Amino acid sequence: MAIKNYSGVGKRKTAVARIWMREGTGKIIVNDRPFEEYFPRETLRISIKEPLEIAGCSGKFDIYANARGGGISAQADALRYGIARALIQINEEYKAPLKKHGLLTRDAREKERKKYGRPGARKRFQYSKR
Repeated sequence: MAIKNYSGVGKRKTAVARIWMREGTGKIIVNDRPFEEYFPRETLRISIKEPLEIAGCSGKFDIYANARGGGISAQADALRYGIARALIQINEEYKAPLKKHGLLTRDAREKERKKYGRPGARKRFQYSKR
């Protein structure tokens, strides 16, 4: 019998994370590197593992991920969203608790473009009366 793979895609800002999950021991590999090495900050590692802990699946699945674009924090959020979406494929019952904790909502905030005649998106040059 073949091992079943589950997949999910997560996005945040300009970061995209593609996730593949299969039953295993709980190791997480991101861009062919161990997850602890790729994400040096403990807060990022905790946020990535959050969907697994809410679903009660910590240590039950091996996760392989490709993360591209954005910064390290946006990639972590994209990974978290992708894991949550893959968990729903595994078991539909995980949807309610994950949704309750806000893990199934795409964070649509993007960088606002710079406007012409201004130094930034909203900033204005200093006003001079004289």
